[in-house]
Amino acid sequence: MSNHAMTRNLRSTFDEALARIPEALKSEGFGVLTEIDIQNTLKQKLGVEHRRYKILGACNPSFAHQALQIDLAIGLMLPCNVVVYEGDDKKAVVMAIDPTTTMATAGDPRLVEIAAAVKQKLQRVLERLE
Repeated sequence: MSNHAMTRNLRSTFDEALARIPEALKSEGFGVLTEIDIQNTLKQKLGVEHRRYKILGACNPSFAHQALQIDLAIGLMLPCNVVVYEGDDKKAVVMAIDPTTTMATAGDPRLVEIAAAVKQKLQRVLERLE
């Protein structure tokens, strides 16, 4: 897929995964700030069909605060997106942004350190999901 995403194919359904993701995020200090239903949006705006697909905007306030103290423009890269979609086999696929690839472009080594810590937390979130 992409070099800026961490991906996990689950045994659970889309609905089961979507129900479990907020708690898995919470266990690592994240909360879900936004939820975008891509399937519904594309249907309403364009009249096209699309697989079940949601984008969750996850935020860890402590890390967000640290990053914003270093560079106010880092807000362009917040929140951390977590995507869940229904695969062709009707099982859920969950992806999380790899913040080390996005925040590395900011050029500040302190942000790279924060991004590495956030990446580890997001990896643990993905590992909690089945």
